[in-house]
Amino acid sequence: MPAPPLTPLAAAVLRVEPAPERVLEVECGDGDATLFLAREFPSARVRGVDRSADRIRAATARVGLDPEGRVAFKAGHRRALPYPDDFFDLVATVDGRPAPAEIARVLRPGGHLVLARSRDRGASEGLGARLLRWRLRRRGIELGEAVAAGDGSFSVGRLLGGDRAERAE
Repeated sequence: MPAPPLTPLAAAVLRVEPAPERVLEVECGDGDATLFLAREFPSARVRGVDRSADRIRAATARVGLDPEGRVAFKAGHRRALPYPDDFFDLVATVDGRPAPAEIARVLRPGGHLVLARSRDRGASEGLGARLLRWRLRRRGIELGEAVAAGDGSFSVGRLLGGDRAERAE
């Protein structure tokens, strides 16, 4: 029987300390992982972004009663996130294609990046993975090695300090 698709994300968040105040899931789809992150970090404001307006509507319908507005979804593209600079303590993506420049822009210095793959552990080892690591490092994000979890894998990284001009080079 296959492991639940959020197993790699669940394993990854155990390595995120301190608990974030603001969390973003990029390419959130119907909101499963975003809602999981909201449960894992009960004091955080959690946002999900996806380019599909239909998926955003479906995810929003799943939120239910949220009088504090802790969880919200917004339409947007991974290469043009609709949030200000240095806004999030944690950016996560499950089975997505990260855009290093945008992640570095919206992530606060010292903030975490979680890349989770729900299947196909081998995808975190090839040329594409090495290129992604290089592109993230150029933006100041040091990504840890991929760790197997369930049927997939995850990597956790951090945005190092430094000013925005250094990260943009």
